[in-house]
Amino acid sequence: MANIKSQKKRILTNAKAAERNKAVKSELRTRVKNALGSGGTADGDADLRLAIKRLDMAAAKGVIHPNTAARRKSRLMRRLNAAG
Repeated sequence: MANIKSQKKRILTNAKAAERNKAVKSELRTRVKNALGSGGTADGDADLRLAIKRLDMAAAKGVIHPNTAARRKSRLMRRLNAAG
């Protein structure tokens, strides 16, 4: 454990950010899985839109890199277009 006060605070804030990032990444996986599962149905369009929105939000917040979000959106669209 650190002795410096600012480092103690950094440890706490880093843990809080890591917890938040873990929740966001978990939600991303869930949303992408839902979009793939409900491919050509009526709900599939809404699921796809929500998955893309969450990827964009995660990139905007710095949870994932913007290029990672773009790549994952591209792969998601390719898989859905190939299935449909």
